[in-house]
Amino acid sequence: MRYNPRRHRLPVCNAFGILLVDKPADWTSFDVVNFVRGRFNIPKVGHCGTLDPAATGLLVLTLGKFTAFSSRFAGDDKTYEATLKLGITTDSYDMEGAVTSECDASHLTDDEVKNVINGFIGVQQQLPPMVSAVKVGGKKLYELARKGIEIEREPREIEISGIDITRCANPEYDFTVKCSKGTYIRTLCHDIGQKLGVGGTLAALRRTQSGKFSVADALTIEKIKEMEQPDITDYLAQQLVKLAGSAE
Repeated sequence: MRYNPRRHRLPVCNAFGILLVDKPADWTSFDVVNFVRGRFNIPKVGHCGTLDPAATGLLVLTLGKFTAFSSRFAGDDKTYEATLKLGITTDSYDMEGAVTSECDASHLTDDEVKNVINGFIGVQQQLPPMVSAVKVGGKKLYELARKGIEIEREPREIEISGIDITRCANPEYDFTVKCSKGTYIRTLCHDIGQKLGVGGTLAALRRTQSGKFSVADALTIEKIKEMEQPDITDYLAQQLVKLAGSAE
């Protein structure tokens, strides 16, 4: 249904700026946008980079006239904390999908896995997964995937500027990755598994950084539920001061 700010118990709020949200699991990015828009009756709310429903962490929202800057902020590098699970492959490249193959990964040493993971640092071509919002011929890939249709996709140039492996517990490996816009961590996990010959999938994902914005400064949904229009106006004003200071 199209948003109508007049059908609301609150007056229209014309506040503008950047709202940092710590997205919980099982919320879509649109769920968060719609919640904030309705909670404060702000007609224009956008986001600067989608997070999958199962993923948590930093979602950068643009409110009011700041929605004009959404694409600019969306182009920033991102940092994620991820868990790779070896020995399993799914059609979505994460644990939400249907399992397509399973394999024993116990013979792999931590050094072997680390070497392969670190081999993905740098500029490379990455193929978007079928279960993604990438559009081909005007259709989103996940819409086709739901119908059991798989089509050829064009690889995209991405850059992984750093990977820090933080836990080795075969078949699971935790790592922090810094990457360019458009990088699919699901695809990275899938490709690592293929390179190791046992398959791999993304078991957990959390975004911690987007450009200059950090999840440490983000508000939880519970906190936002406690706020009223004056609170969000004050918050946005404070964020604008911080943003201006960081640009100097």
